[in-house]
Amino acid sequence: MTRPFLSRPLAMLGLAGLLVLQGCAPLAPGGRGLDIDTSISARSQGSRVRFIVLHYTVSESSRALGTLSQGEVSSHYLVTDDEPARIYRLVDENRAAWHAGQSEWGGYTWLNRSSIGIEIVNRGPVGAAADGTPAWQPYRPSQIRAVRALVRDIADRHGVAPENIVGHSDVAPLRKQDPGPLFPWRELAREGVGRWYDESVARALGARFAAQGLPDMASVRQQLMRVGYAVPPADSPEREMQAVLAAFQMHYRPARYDGVLDAETAGVLAALVASSGPAGAGDASAW
Repeated sequence: MTRPFLSRPLAMLGLAGLLVLQGCAPLAPGGRGLDIDTSISARSQGSRVRFIVLHYTVSESSRALGTLSQGEVSSHYLVTDDEPARIYRLVDENRAAWHAGQSEWGGYTWLNRSSIGIEIVNRGPVGAAADGTPAWQPYRPSQIRAVRALVRDIADRHGVAPENIVGHSDVAPLRKQDPGPLFPWRELAREGVGRWYDESVARALGARFAAQGLPDMASVRQQLMRVGYAVPPADSPEREMQAVLAAFQMHYRPARYDGVLDAETAGVLAALVASSGPAGAGDASAW
């Protein structure tokens, strides 16, 4: 049998071809003309997104869309009040939107770079009720359905913990009230979006506080921090602590949100502490 024969030039050409094939790893353009090999991905990594922050716009859809796309503020998503509600993505999730500002939750501050912001078209307070308290614009059912689906999708993709799905008022209680007391946190939590508490435990604890007296403010401050809120220093003006309590009440006891500690609020707070982990923790395996 005659052996196949390859000339030296042909053999060298074949070897060069193999080397070229081995070098055909995916390349991404880098800065200053660099080519960066992206063929290997590290196992130990996670999303930068730790929080989802919900807002209302205080304006109609067209104005909100202009402000959020052309102004000094922005959000990743805008949910309109159309029927059915329309969802706009205004900022890529890999980039920061300017929606949270000076904010804090679970010990993390300035949340723009670690959160997804969702604006919902809603005017917020629209006058006064008969008892003198603010009257609020209700959310449309189609908006809530859209928000629920959107938040669930974002939370699933980024591993956002239920306790880190919050309102702007939760993370900036001294200056913000959105999404307001009519946002249906309880309804969403029952459908797997966000955090809630054991209501039977809250009622039992509330009854005990009503009979035996309210917890001291130092304990309340510690519990609020445990569930995520930033509380002002103990020597701060009383109105600042009231603002934090009002934000908590808007989220978890919206029937009355005057910022005054009562037995029901104390029971809800204690039940929430008992039923949830510390806010801000997220997926520890990614950090």
